Formats: sequence, structure tokens, C-alpha cells
Amino acid sequence: MIRRSALDALPVRQALPALTRALDGHGAAVLCAPPGTGKTTLVPLVLAGLVGGGPRRRVVVAEPRRIAARAAARRMAWLLGEAVGDSVGFTVRGERLAGRSTVVEVVTTGVLLQRLQRDQELAGVDVVVLDECHERHLDADTVAAFLLDVRAALRPELRLVAASATTDAAGWARLLGDAPVVEAAGVSYPVETVWAPPARPVRPPHGMRVDPAQLAHVASVVRRALAERSGDVLCFLPGVGEIARVAGQLGRVDAEVLQVHGRAAAAVQDAALTASAHRRVILSTSVAESSLTVPGVRVVVDSGLAREPRVDHARGLGALATVRASRAAGRQRAGRAGREAPGVVYRCWAEAEDGRLPAFPSPEIRIADLAPFALQAACWGDPDASGLALLDPPPAGAMAAAREVLSAVGAVDAAGRPTARGLRMARLGLHPRPARALLDGAGALGARRAAELVALLSEEAPREYGDDLAAAWRRARRGEDAYAARWRAEAGRLRRAVEAEAPAAVGGSGVGAAARGSVPDPAPRTPEGLDSAGEGSGGGASGGSGAQPRGTGGGRVADPSSGGGRAAPSDDRAAGLVAALAFPERVARAKGSGSFLMVSGTGAELAEGSSLRQADWLAVAVADRAPHSASARVRLAAVLDEETARAAAAHLLASGEEVRWEDGDVVARAAERLGAIELVVRPLRDPDPALVRAALLDGLRGEGLGLLRWSPDAVALRARLGFLHRTLGGAWPDVADDAALLERADDWLEPELSRARRRGDLGRIDAGQALNRLLPWATGEAVRLDELAPERIEVPSGSRIRVDYTGEQPVLAVKLQELFGLAQTPRVAGVPVLVHLLSPAGRPAAVTADLASFWQGGYRAVRAELRGRYPKHPWPEDPATAEPTRHTNARLRGR
Repeated sequence: MIRRSALDALPVRQALPALTRALDGHGAAVLCAPPGTGKTTLVPLVLAGLVGGGPRRRVVVAEPRRIAARAAARRMAWLLGEAVGDSVGFTVRGERLAGRSTVVEVVTTGVLLQRLQRDQELAGVDVVVLDECHERHLDADTVAAFLLDVRAALRPELRLVAASATTDAAGWARLLGDAPVVEAAGVSYPVETVWAPPARPVRPPHGMRVDPAQLAHVASVVRRALAERSGDVLCFLPGVGEIARVAGQLGRVDAEVLQVHGRAAAAVQDAALTASAHRRVILSTSVAESSLTVPGVRVVVDSGLAREPRVDHARGLGALATVRASRAAGRQRAGRAGREAPGVVYRCWAEAEDGRLPAFPSPEIRIADLAPFALQAACWGDPDASGLALLDPPPAGAMAAAREVLSAVGAVDAAGRPTARGLRMARLGLHPRPARALLDGAGALGARRAAELVALLSEEAPREYGDDLAAAWRRARRGEDAYAARWRAEAGRLRRAVEAEAPAAVGGSGVGAAARGSVPDPAPRTPEGLDSAGEGSGGGASGGSGAQPRGTGGGRVADPSSGGGRAAPSDDRAAGLVAALAFPERVARAKGSGSFLMVSGTGAELAEGSSLRQADWLAVAVADRAPHSASARVRLAAVLDEETARAAAAHLLASGEEVRWEDGDVVARAAERLGAIELVVRPLRDPDPALVRAALLDGLRGEGLGLLRWSPDAVALRARLGFLHRTLGGAWPDVADDAALLERADDWLEPELSRARRRGDLGRIDAGQALNRLLPWATGEAVRLDELAPERIEVPSGSRIRVDYTGEQPVLAVKLQELFGLAQTPRVAGVPVLVHLLSPAGRPAAVTADLASFWQGGYRAVRAELRGRYPKHPWPEDPATAEPTRHTNARLRGR
């Protein structure tokens, strides 16, 4: 029986007439309604004609999270007085409760994305509701873009509703073709804000890490809230690990502590969403911000933290990062305390910090790994996504990195179009990396084992499973916890998916097939003291817990799923193969003391006490990098051997002659490399002269032209030519800049450069002689070098004084007495020199570019100061008419 009183109590009912008119007139609408108003539950029922008396239509509701999809379906079925799977059903990855009579189906955006790729018309669907679109998940943005394409080209009658819990709807309205915005007022009660910052400073979050002092403070605020207020407490934390740690600190509180997140068991999720007679503390991730309504909550404790995806494209590392939650998220969280009655929010930061927080969360398309998006766009027929209607365009750099990944795994061709292999990957509902590992790994290991390992990569195992992928695999087989249950379900889904493909699909083609075809299958190698038969857990659904041997090969066992009793790789070897296939650029070789170098060139460090520290090779499945750290921290990896490393990362394997400038000299060797890892190196006795020349030029670029032999005359010539280039330009070359000179190396460093073989040979090249080749001989100007920029100028005393051209203006440093009688300042190339007048001892006395003015004015002050200090030298009252000299008064009289 329909629960009409509950339906009538939902505030969104008042907005339904306007929403119906908007859809009838425009075909699309943006619905803004706060959480708890019924936008997720009542609106789909009305649009489907299940309540309200409207025409019967089939409605698909897309939710960003599995937990929200299940909860919405259960709530709608309860309102109708039915069981889930009748009129209302749901489909999430690995689980479906829907039948022929289902009219409203709640799905995750990922599921809807897969359906659109299989059936672009969405045959039989009349209305699509995109719920929580304000959260800007990448799948939701992609689904919206695809649906707009469908409406424009195939199904103009398809109705679209973008439902948002915030009033920031202008962008979505523009995207939907200036669709009407319908707002529903929520029934909300006042929420008091209590600012509760830590008493002492805590370290800001970095990577996935949150300062334990911050979590201890959050737990203390929860205890304070329980003591000061009534009602259930909803506490927002960034992730599962933080929820578990705070729960551990609330063991003695007088309330039931529930942990709500996407990985929580269905029974725990149901308990959190059901009113209780006992007081509760619900520790939740951001899933409870708007996707779920938690009854009984009067108090919210907000840690102020959230998780966002981050990608380090340069190092090939992607992970979730802990960040400060936005002000919009803070409003959503606080509003949960005022859904049913007046409430209070305890914010675990200072009020002064609030205005500095970001206004909104970052759209995933700006910060996430775009490889899955790029593959979806390619399969949709728009490889560069330039024709998709998106609120934010994908960053060009991130798209370029995504295309490199897709090309490496054989998902797209050179033009960016999906290959047959890429289409199969897209259908698996996985990131392209684990999709490649599943397809290629199934051929080497069997579908079941490959699926089990890929399932471990798809959802990171709890920390207590450890950092050894093979050991985590064995533990998951034995496990009875919630993670193990989800892992088995996902492994089963993946196995069915890969087995459903045509036989040729297993292993595919291109890069993957090459890797699989070259995966070695050597004879068993049994480490001393350990019988390879002891590895009997290699293929069974469950296995022993004994330690696996470490080494390059390891024993092998028969894989029941592979048929015919064929010997199959051990657990360790299988785990390494799948991880390496998924993340070939993270294949790593040991450097010693738990340090490794990955193929990408990034260092990797294992934790102290890790059982993997003795491995020679690793396939790193999960790693992150702390800010300002050069190396990544390995969180999950598997032992690997070199042969499998070569096979899995075959597209990164290169060999050839390497001649480069290294450690201050030319190094010539023949090398085989796996990315940044040197596999085989031997010296080259007779390297290619062109490569040697290029290496020498690299050395000159890196260390400068000082590697050449610069005599004083050569330095002076460079300065003179630089002055003429600045002053006259034209044919006079630019020699001041090393880079400019090296661009013209052919014009002045030959033939000596091509004859050089090492650093010492560069030191024998006369730079002055080489620079002479750059003089403008062809125009005849070269012969005027000494005229335009003379090396020396003869002064009235008869001395020839060197001119310094290294500054902006030529400098003539000369003793003052030697210029007596010179009325005008000397010029070079029409530029007056800057005269540094020196005392008889050669010390600076004055600087002038106008000798005539100096004789008339400045000279008197210099004469007065120096006459007493140097009485043996002439200091005439009229220097303009005096005899110039290099000598003292006595020598002058003696002549």
C-alpha cells in the first residue's frame, strides 16, 4: 500500500507542477532542492506515473554512489509499499534487483555510462534524472554530455532532469540549452555553529595522511557534543581509515557507533538510514552530505576534510588526496543537523579560516586521471572530446597523458580511434589499466585468477592486508570480512565479463598480446630448503597461509581454471604479472635498503619491515608521494622477475647506442633500457661521431663555453664583438649569449668540434681563433674591427691603453696625467668611452664620459684632494693645456 502520508510530507511536492511544465515545454530542467526534500524519491515516482496520476513512463535515476543508489531504491519501494525489484529496482556494479515490471530503475552513473555505450538511444527509457549533479563527478559530467548528444541527434523526446542539492544551477541550465530552473524549498530548522579548533596546531594533511592529533581532536569534539547536546551525532571524516581510527577512540561512549561509507556492509548502511531508539554516533564519509538522509541527527561534527583524486602525470602516480573541504560542502554537512529539528554543527577549525576555504569542490574533470574518460569519449566517437557539451573542458595536458596511456595498452590507434581491444576494455567497466591486465592476464593465468587479482587492484584492500599483493590475495580468499565479500563479488563479475568475450578477446592484440606472448614460462626453480610443491595455493579458491618463496621465478602449480592440468605461475608470480600489466611504468628494480627505481624514473620506498624489501624486482600497484618528496611510498606491490618485467612493459623496452654528456664528460655505451632502468650496459669503443658531437654540445650547453680555451685576447675579442652587435647590429654577430653561439656551432666551432671526442679536446679549442670565423668577412666589414672597436686607444701621453668592452659602455681606465691636453672624450663606433681616471697609484679618482666638462669642473676637486697625497706628480691648474705625461715632476725636469 502506498504510504501517502509520507509522500505528502515531502517538501518537493510543491515544485512538481513547475517541473512538469518545464519538461513538457523544454524537455529538460534543472531541479534545485535541498537534501531531505524528496527530490531523489518522490520526483522519479511522479515522473514515472507511479504516484500523482500521470502517464506511465520508464525513468532511470543516476546516482554517483552505489550506497546512494541502493538507499534510494529501497526508500522509493517503501513509499510504494512494495519490495525492491518490483516497480522500483536498482543496478550497481555487480548487483541488480530489477525485473520486467520495474518502471523506476536507480543506477550508478558508471552503469548508465556502460548502457549508453551499448545502446546510444536508451531504448525504452523516457526520462533520465541525474541526481547530485552538483558534486561534479567525472562519470556524471560524461553521462550528461552523452545524453545531450542523444537528445540532439537521436532522441529529442528523451527528458532530462539535472537534480542538485545546491542553488548553483546556472551552469547546468546553460548546458541543457537554457533549461528552466525549478527550485524547491526545504523544511529546515536553524543550525547553530560552534567553532571548535584544536587547542594546538596540527600538521596539515598531505597525500592520504591525516595528523593523528587531528583525528584525536575530532573524537574529543564528538564526546563533547554527546555531553552538551541531545540527539544522534553525524561526524564527517575524509575516508575509511580515518573513520576506523576515530571509532577506535570512541569505544566507551554511551552511544552506538556506526561507520558509514561505500565499503560498509549493507546491514550497517541500513542501520544508519533507519531511525533508532538508541542514541547513535554515525561516522561517515562525504556520502552523507547529500546522497543519503540519516534520521535522528541533531548534531553534526565536521572534521573539515575531504578526499579528491590527484594525478602526478610526470611520475605516473594517481591517488586520492586529503584536502580541506569546500564551503559548499560545509553548508551541506551543517544542514544535516537541521533536517528534522533545530540542531548544531561543531566545526573543527577556527572561524577565521572559514573564509579562506575554497567555495566549491574541484570538478573531477580538472584534477582526475582522464584515461577512463578519454576511452569513453573515443568509443563515443569523439576522441578529443571537443564536441562534447561539458561544464569544464578537460585539461589539454591531462588528455594528452590519457591518450598516451590508451595508446600504450592498445586501446586506441594513432588517430585516437578505439581499437577492437579498446571497445572490449570499455565494456569491462574498469580503468583501462586494470582492463588491460584482465584481458592479457586471463590468457596467461586463466580468467578466474586474473579476475581475482584485478578485483584486488580495483578496490584497494584494507591496510591490515599488508603491502604484498600476493599475500593480500591469499588473505582475501580466506577472509570473512566485508572487503573479502565485495572482492569475491567483483572477482566473479570480472570473470564472467572476460569469459563472455570472444576467445580472441582474451589477451587482445597489439601491446597486450605482445606482452602476453612473451611472458616466459621457465622451468620451476626451487629455492634451497623449500619444496615448490608447498605452493599449493596457487590456483585454488582458497589456499594455505604459508609464506611464498622470494626470488626470480618461484615454483608453479597447476591452475584448475586453465584446463588440462597445465602448470601455472605461482601466486607471487601471477600477482607480479597482473600488477605489471596494469602499471608497466611502475615496474621497479631494487637499488638497496628497500629503495627501488621505477620504469617511470621515480624512486620508490618500501616501509620498514616489509616482506618485499629483499625482492630484486617489484610491480608496484599502489603508491603515493608526499609533497616535496622525490620518492613514492609503496603501499601495495608484488614480487616480479626480470623476464616478466620485460614482457609486461615491452613497449617501454629500448636498446641502442647511448652517447651523452654525463658527470662532466662524454659517456659512450651500448645500453638496453626498460624505461629509466638500465638492464644491460657495455662501453662503446667507436661511437658514432655525430652522437659524440651532440653530446659535446650538450656539455657546452650545460656547463657553458668555459669548457673551451679562452685566452685573454679571446675574452677581449668576444667583448668587442658583443659591443659592436649591441651598437651597430647588422652583420656583427651576437656572441654575448652562450645559447646564441651554440646555435651557430657549425659556423665557428668546426672543424675542431667534430674532431673532439672528450672534455679534454674541448679545452684545446682556441675560442678566439674560432670566434674570428664569425666576423662579417663576406661584407668586408670584418677588416674594420680594429677601427670600430679597437683593442687599445692611444692617449696623449703616447700610451696605448686597453679598452674594456665587457660592460654596457666601453671603459678606458687611464691615469689622469696621461690625458692632459685632451679636450674631447675618445669614441669607439661613435660611442663615447667611459673614462675611469686613475690616481698616480692606479686607484680610481673619477669617472666621466665628458672630459671637457671634467677639466672645467670636477678636476679642481680631484686636484685638491690628491695634490697633497701625490706631490711628486704634476697637478697643473689648467689641465686642458698642460703636457700629458706618464712620469713624475722630477723625471719631467730631467728630460
